[in-house]
Amino acid sequence: MIKLDYTIPSPEERNDLVHDIISDIGEDNLNHKALEIMADYLVFCMEKEEKRKRKILTDNRMTTVNKRESSLEGIAAKLESGEDGLYKLITNDKNVILTPSTCIEKRDVDEIPMLRQLRETIFGLEKKTAEGKDAFRLKRMIIELRQDQYIIKNSFRRPIYFLRANRGSQVIDWDSDTGYENANGDYVNVSENRLDLTNYLHVSAVLCNYTLLTQKTADEFNSETRWMLKSLEDIIEDTLPIKYPMYYDIVIWKIDGKSNLEIQDLLDLKYGTTHSQEYISSLFRNKIPKVIAEAVKEQWVIWFYSNKAKGEWKTCTRCGETKLAHNRFFSKNKTAKSGFYSICKICRNSK
Repeated sequence: MIKLDYTIPSPEERNDLVHDIISDIGEDNLNHKALEIMADYLVFCMEKEEKRKRKILTDNRMTTVNKRESSLEGIAAKLESGEDGLYKLITNDKNVILTPSTCIEKRDVDEIPMLRQLRETIFGLEKKTAEGKDAFRLKRMIIELRQDQYIIKNSFRRPIYFLRANRGSQVIDWDSDTGYENANGDYVNVSENRLDLTNYLHVSAVLCNYTLLTQKTADEFNSETRWMLKSLEDIIEDTLPIKYPMYYDIVIWKIDGKSNLEIQDLLDLKYGTTHSQEYISSLFRNKIPKVIAEAVKEQWVIWFYSNKAKGEWKTCTRCGETKLAHNRFFSKNKTAKSGFYSICKICRNSK
């Protein structure tokens, strides 16, 4: 009888074992059934190794990926303009299935007896140990039982399926000023309903809806949103082209309506860099807004200590630039007369 060790993970080691078995038994003594068993023993391990190295998407894996990518939460999270982007997606492609992502919560276990019993069975099986084919069967059984959890939950508490996705009805008055200036001269934003360009989340929202906001305020000359957009444009032109030219191009391409796939090719052509589409979205939604928000804070500090309060200025002993004696430009030094180091932060960081 052929004894195969199914705990061996390496295809090379399994191959050596098969060769040893053939040498002991002899090729003439092997029947068709024995050869088929040894072939499956080798091929199954090689397929697992191949899938692990090349990240091959099997049918089961593709089902999981497609479910995850087509869930309502997954699509909304990946789109630059959030729910508005989801609405545009629905209008352009009505074949997208919106399946809500579900998970087993503590409330489900407490309220559904069958689910509680099933989970106890799963936990009991996970504590057991097995070898060879028994280990494979045990793992397969646990996977199938975990899948049954969601069938039981859906039979008791069905998920909400969206037959039609529409835009949200919440209206925010961006022109309402709900902040105040504290004793230190810092602006404190009381309500998130006020558009604040020092908040990178607000900058991200404006960039994602820039075209729509520009069109709506084109004829509203007294709108604060219109002049906020003009200020944002000036800050972008003063900051990104010189320090972050690639970020500047991404903003322009995004506003022009180019897809991440097109931007990916443009970046490769112009800068010779290859970035994933997810990374491009992350830059546009997070990194670039943070850079812009920091530039706004810097301009605001300079304006405040130039017009509202009397500020002192220092000349960096390394680069020779005269800058505001503020923690944003110089690191604090209690031993120095001015309270700051003589070298600015940019020079210190480069050193």
